[in-house]
Amino acid sequence: MPDKIKRGDGLPPAMTRLVKELSRLPGVGEKTAGRLAFHLLNRPRDEVIALAESLLEMKERVGLCSGCFGLSDTPRCAICDDPAREHDLICVVEGPADLMAIERARGFSGIYHVLHGALAPLDGVGPEDIKIKELLARLSDPGAVREVIVATNATVEGEATALYLARLLKPLGVKTTRLARGLPAGGDLEYSDTATLQSALTGRREL
Repeated sequence: MPDKIKRGDGLPPAMTRLVKELSRLPGVGEKTAGRLAFHLLNRPRDEVIALAESLLEMKERVGLCSGCFGLSDTPRCAICDDPAREHDLICVVEGPADLMAIERARGFSGIYHVLHGALAPLDGVGPEDIKIKELLARLSDPGAVREVIVATNATVEGEATALYLARLLKPLGVKTTRLARGLPAGGDLEYSDTATLQSALTGRREL
């Protein structure tokens, strides 16, 4: 198969369309998309139907939890609805993948707040573009939250977001901590191993 798949490469239009759509996925170029398309073509019909149905079901059912703004197929996610969690301890993360990484580490018993981004003024991302006002709304009830753990990534944007949140939360009298430096500078939570995350949670510091 040639490195690039274009019109006129001998593919039927349906295959060309599939390759085009697959190549829109992050990290998937035309060559990889072509391999995936040929793989799917050679799979049993029921497997391909199951894949298509799961994609549609995800798109139609999965949205944001009304509590933490993580991913959920119900109005509130299982974590927010779990009475065994510490609801006065909130861990703030940049995205759903970071939430899942911390959950995999199994060292955190509180609940979450997903910002869906980090402050990046050069890219035009300000406080109004991520879910900061929603976090402040959750803290509006005095005494309801004893600690907020800021678990934004150890990047320039993540650090800027952490400092901004610390300035906002300090006047509210809410203890605000940052994950310990067990996490590598410039790294993402999503790619951290569970031992590192557990260590970072345990050794978090006050902002």
